[in-house]
Amino acid sequence: MTDAVGCPPPWDRIELIEGDITQFGGDAIVNAANSSLLGGGGVDGAIHRAAGPRLVAECRTLGGCPCGEARITAAYDLPSKYVIHTVGPVYRDGHSGEPESLDACHTRSLELAVENDIRTLAIPAISCGVYGYPLAEAARIALGTTADFLRRCNEIDRVVFVLFDVRTHATFEAVRDELVQTG
Repeated sequence: MTDAVGCPPPWDRIELIEGDITQFGGDAIVNAANSSLLGGGGVDGAIHRAAGPRLVAECRTLGGCPCGEARITAAYDLPSKYVIHTVGPVYRDGHSGEPESLDACHTRSLELAVENDIRTLAIPAISCGVYGYPLAEAARIALGTTADFLRRCNEIDRVVFVLFDVRTHATFEAVRDELVQTG
């Protein structure tokens, strides 16, 4: 079954798992990076540690990345082929451009995936760690943006949200179920 524009339904291509994104063996993983792209804490630090020193060497050549944008590198010692680095917003009050920036992170990451023939992509809960984005709000943006993108695009076969703990996974599942119900 396909939707109105001939693409497979988006929810059939979105998966939620609890786990370690550095173990994802698909085409690419998304890194919730800081603007320097040189590593940090949370998922960013884990990806840099798992990829090895060649990742930071390549990131140095990129000159950083502003919030809402994305850059792509090789994955080096990771099981995937590429890392798409995106810089999410620091949550202030939800009215300071954060929703638009978080939407842009997901959109630009998905666009880079298409531009680089990436068919399978893993995405973490961007901005939900030290950047303080409320989980349900972030999940609604992440899942809604991804579903909207996949409705228009059949070049991506599977997007896996790899979520770091039980609470994050449960929140994303509840939001997904709500979005599926509302269409």
